[in-house]
Amino acid sequence: MANEIRIKKKTARRGDDGYKVVSVRMKDELLEQLDKLSVKTNRSRNELINILLDAAIDIVKVEE
Repeated sequence: MANEIRIKKKTARRGDDGYKVVSVRMKDELLEQLDKLSVKTNRSRNELINILLDAAIDIVKVEE
C-alpha cells in the first residue's frame, strides 16, 4: 500500500483566464453571416466575435 497520495496543483479554473461568458441576442441574418464567415475562415463563432469586436471598439465614435 502507498504511503502517500500525490495530487498535482490544478491549473486556473475556467473563467479565471481573463474572459467572461456573455449572452447576446442577434438577428438570424447576422448569425447566418457569422456562420458563413466561420466556415470560410475555419474559426469559431466565439473567436470571430472577439476579433470583430476588438477591431470595431477602437473605431466607434459616440455622437452627442
